[in-house]
Amino acid sequence: MKFFPASLFVVLLGMGINEIFRNFIPVLFIQPVHLVNLPATSISDLSSFIKFPALSAFANYNVWLTALTLAIVASLETLLNLEAVDNIDVHKRESPPNRELVAQGVGNILAALVGGLPVTSVIVRSSVNINAGAQSKISAIIHGIFLLLAILLLSPLINLIPFASLAAILIVTGYKLAKISIFKTMFAKGWNQFIPFVVTILAIIFTDLLIGILIGLAVSLFYLLKSNYKNPFTIEKGILHTGEVVRIELPNQVSFLNKASIKNTLWSVPENANVIIDASYADYIDNDVLELFVDFKTVIAPEKNIKLNIIGIKEKYQLSDHIQFVNVLDREAQKQLKPAQIVDLLKKGNERFMLGKWNEKYFRHQVNATSSGQFPMAVIIGCIDSRTSPELIFDAGLGDIISVRIAGNIITEEIIGSLELAIKEIGVKLIVVKGHSRCGAIGVAVDAIKKGETDVITQKIKPAVDMAMLVAPSLQTQTELQETVCKLNIENSVNAILKNSSYIKDLVQSGTVGIVSAYYDTASGEVIFNERIYV
Repeated sequence: MKFFPASLFVVLLGMGINEIFRNFIPVLFIQPVHLVNLPATSISDLSSFIKFPALSAFANYNVWLTALTLAIVASLETLLNLEAVDNIDVHKRESPPNRELVAQGVGNILAALVGGLPVTSVIVRSSVNINAGAQSKISAIIHGIFLLLAILLLSPLINLIPFASLAAILIVTGYKLAKISIFKTMFAKGWNQFIPFVVTILAIIFTDLLIGILIGLAVSLFYLLKSNYKNPFTIEKGILHTGEVVRIELPNQVSFLNKASIKNTLWSVPENANVIIDASYADYIDNDVLELFVDFKTVIAPEKNIKLNIIGIKEKYQLSDHIQFVNVLDREAQKQLKPAQIVDLLKKGNERFMLGKWNEKYFRHQVNATSSGQFPMAVIIGCIDSRTSPELIFDAGLGDIISVRIAGNIITEEIIGSLELAIKEIGVKLIVVKGHSRCGAIGVAVDAIKKGETDVITQKIKPAVDMAMLVAPSLQTQTELQETVCKLNIENSVNAILKNSSYIKDLVQSGTVGIVSAYYDTASGEVIFNERIYV
């Protein structure tokens, strides 16, 4: 019960049992040495407890050493208590550590000036406040007032409290803060988390708070350095239209400890590879590592015919961005691509899109690289739906594809003219007609045709609607009907291109240009290509 906390019950129970022992079983009575011992205090003689500091002690070396030790221990205990209290707070609020330490320092200075002992935040009183239902910091102030009144008015009663009762409260509080489930959680995080956790606990138990924490920090630092040494960066290898690219992304801090692993990685890059060293997220790079990059750029990369991009280096370092290649298509790469290869590249791009592992585009460099011309590999005919942007769902870069958007991905004379221009003048090798699930244009067309209404878009989609109604006029739900119409309409658009453009048809039959239909699932993000590729 919050009105009658368990800790208060334990204190009263211990006092009551001890008084029973005093009167009826003296042999079990707890002697005063094992009871709380507060000096008798009254408001009238309160001034006798005020002790002003001896200024001559400021020259004593031991005073400064003791003060520094107390400051460190008190600060550490307060910070640990803040962490513990935040964990048991039902609202999971975050206590400001800086404000707490400043307040504690000011309080200790003022207390010392009148002969008081240094204070620190402790878990017992904080947990009592929380368990009693306290909601704000005013509870701590009220708590302090009650403590003062208790010392002044209730010291004879407080002196009846057995240390054993207080010990029981501390044990229960400690268990709540270090439950078995916490050990299980730390163990599940791995040895690099569990070992420092256990070592810190054991060190505090067998030494003291300050030494135990320092030992725990040393063990944690060891595992931190070990982790940084083993995994200072991420490596991604991908196949793009420009070939295989090895991308090395540096972390926020790159120290000299990372030099060996970075060197082993760079020196093992095969010949004729494309390498990107991305330092965009690195706020600090050790000079030894920078020298390593310079050696790789000036010696290793030229000898092994490696094209190297170094990007994102901060201006404070004497190493500017170094760009030798940009992931954009040039005329030579465009000519070498085959339609089937382009389909495979689009599939891989869609896989990256679904996994959320998009390639870095470096658009600023791509803008410069494509400023004098474009050499796209494919033209994508798709619906105007805002969820189906081809550049995004195929993880394409600037200038990789031409996007044609029209409601219902229908085919018109103007679109056919644009396709012929894209093939003849720009060198496109693949045409993709892409529809998508839950297409609004298809839904509107199906409803309009059922009502006998037609317009320019509807008239183009009508053959697919008629065909779908013939296939299963009564068994399909409205959703199934629309999806069937969508897929039939995609194939109709492919056939319309081949039927109305002898130029494109001849190129498709010769294998120079490919044409393929595709269906985009707006729920999963997957693009499903029709196995029938006209190449």
